[in-house]
Amino acid sequence: MAKEKKKKAPRPRAETPRGFRDYMGAEVTQRRAMLERICAIYHAYGFDPLETSAVETVAALGSFLPDVDRPNAGVFAWPDVEDPAEARKEDWVALRYDLTAPLARVVAQHRESLPSPYRRYAVGPVWRNEKPGPGRYRQFYQCDADTVGSANVAADAEICMMLADAFEAIGIGREDVAIRINNRKVLNGVMEAARLLDPAEPEAQAAARGVALRAIDKLDRLGEDGVRALMGPGRRDESGAFTPGAGLAEGQIDLLMGFVAARRETAAATCARLAELVGSSATGADGVAELETMAELMAAQGYGTRAVIDPSVVRGLGYYTGPVFEAELTFEITDEEGNRRQFGSVAGGGRYDDLVKRFTGQAVPATGISVGVDRLLAALAAIGRGEAEAAGPVVILAMDRERMADYQTMCAELRSAGIRAEVFLGGGNMAKQLKYADRRAAPIAVIEGGDEKAAGQVQLKDLALGARLAAEIETRAEWVSQPAQITVARADLVAEIRKMLARGKD
Repeated sequence: MAKEKKKKAPRPRAETPRGFRDYMGAEVTQRRAMLERICAIYHAYGFDPLETSAVETVAALGSFLPDVDRPNAGVFAWPDVEDPAEARKEDWVALRYDLTAPLARVVAQHRESLPSPYRRYAVGPVWRNEKPGPGRYRQFYQCDADTVGSANVAADAEICMMLADAFEAIGIGREDVAIRINNRKVLNGVMEAARLLDPAEPEAQAAARGVALRAIDKLDRLGEDGVRALMGPGRRDESGAFTPGAGLAEGQIDLLMGFVAARRETAAATCARLAELVGSSATGADGVAELETMAELMAAQGYGTRAVIDPSVVRGLGYYTGPVFEAELTFEITDEEGNRRQFGSVAGGGRYDDLVKRFTGQAVPATGISVGVDRLLAALAAIGRGEAEAAGPVVILAMDRERMADYQTMCAELRSAGIRAEVFLGGGNMAKQLKYADRRAAPIAVIEGGDEKAAGQVQLKDLALGARLAAEIETRAEWVSQPAQITVARADLVAEIRKMLARGKD
């Protein structure tokens, strides 16, 4: 009887999972350079770096994202036990979906040893189990800075000023950025004035307030009429689909729309208008006073034109407890449909005084900002202020395999002088090695064959210059006389390469 032939296991497909991507050389170096400049500003302000685990317990992460159509409410989670069927709620762990929830856990866990206030910045990837789309990935980078333990509104103003300095450090001019500031307490005061919020019964009418807040957040997309419809009986879109509204009365809608449109020419005038809208609400009055103080502090330090009081900033107001801020880049770009529009928001944050309370039972004041790293890199590229693509290493060709030690000695000399360099370690002739150097974007190739070794010389081939000249040279005489390849003394290797690299930067 013939033996049954064993089927080979299919080869895995070489592809990234849906919603993820790879970052190649130049992208990684450009991101690192940008983040180094931002973190240098944070460090100068006295903030300390913090790195937390990518994995947190589900209990520590707390409330998940509002994408209820995804498994595990928008996070990548799994039971951390041998038998998943026996997993209890406290046995589950998940990839962090932001850098703030881990901060709250760290502050609660190490509160006896940390200074108060605790000022930290953090950079790293976060993961969200959301539906991917164009430019929307399930893994992306964030860059955060937070002050935990200070209820002083000066901490909020400092975060905004620090963010403005960070933008300037990476090449975004003062005229290209606006840090827009609002306050949750002012909104609560307006809600009280509209009889949508009773401080004695904060949970009453929560559903109507939520619908109204989400409607305001769509002002840019739906316009005033669309927002009014969602605050009232509801709205039917172009497809005929109907979205139920908050069912507010016309007077209540007018008051809320007045809040959104309260921005005036100056911070003082805006705050005066907000004071009128909150009426007798003590909470609203506190919020207006905080906005006034922030405006005064920033104006005193020369940030008055970059930070503006803008009540139309509502994104995140359901989460924050006081000041909320959003950094918007004001220059125009051409979108995918060929329309001119402002680049938009690249960072957001605010005061969140209830997050650490989940662990300790005691309110701990906190405020912070989160920068969307990928969006900020895209913004720099859009205005031509991104980092230039980094040159590759100087490549030393292996002309004689028996003399590998000599080539490695050359390489060590260049590296000791601060010059990025490598020896070609593949196989092949000179043409193949030069092709490799081109693919590595090497600025210079070093050639030392037997004849050069005997004469105490090396040849240096300026690959970047050679590529430019090749398009212009027409005769053999011109090729022979071109300066893209020179012969120098072996002892002058480092000095001559330094000169060639310096010329390349001019």
